[in-house]
Amino acid sequence: MSSLFDSLHMSSDKIEERIGYVFKDKNLLFTAFVHRSFFNEHRDLITENNERLEFLGDSVLGVIISDFLFHYFPQKPEGELSHLRAQVVEAKACAGYIQKLQIGEHVLLGKGERMNEGRGRETILADLFEAIVGAIYLDGGMDEARRFFLCHFQKDLEDGLKTPSRNWKAELQDYAQKHHGSPPVYKVEREFGPDHSKQFEVVALIDGKIVGRGTGGSKKIAEQAAAEDALQKINDE
Repeated sequence: MSSLFDSLHMSSDKIEERIGYVFKDKNLLFTAFVHRSFFNEHRDLITENNERLEFLGDSVLGVIISDFLFHYFPQKPEGELSHLRAQVVEAKACAGYIQKLQIGEHVLLGKGERMNEGRGRETILADLFEAIVGAIYLDGGMDEARRFFLCHFQKDLEDGLKTPSRNWKAELQDYAQKHHGSPPVYKVEREFGPDHSKQFEVVALIDGKIVGRGTGGSKKIAEQAAAEDALQKINDE
């Protein structure tokens, strides 16, 4: 058996301690950490990767967040709640949850992915988080999945919601109009990920030159990320 898979098994107690949940079915925990690239290289050892759990966890997380926002903001209209939910469940946020739990090092990756510490990393960690949510839901039900998320992240969630998010696109537009006389243009460079969790990579251009790049679970979120990246680079310069 792969030494990496052996290492995951030996680390299961540590992972469960970090997430605050003990699995009745350990196979669900192990599967949550199996990336597609590792599965493709070890089909003789394992029968499934974490994509199905990710698919389920994405929906479960959406319900948990929707329920939380519905009660936390009793006066906000549907459009604003949808915008807030998108911010909380986007890839960058989910990758941040994994980093806070400090369990990303245990995800099993194929050789190529292990060498790639670049753009794909955030998506891998986000998928891992959704797979863990899906695994806890299957093992313990919705109450345990909700308890897991809110126990670890409710305070961060509340703190983030108290601070209005900046409209990076509006700020970049003001800058571009003032210094270049024309608004920025956004272009989708690529789409990746499974259909249920599609990711978009967008570039922001001013005068035909790429000034920022961002990814997100929708084109609007990716555009905001690209505008933020552009403004940060402009400020650095």
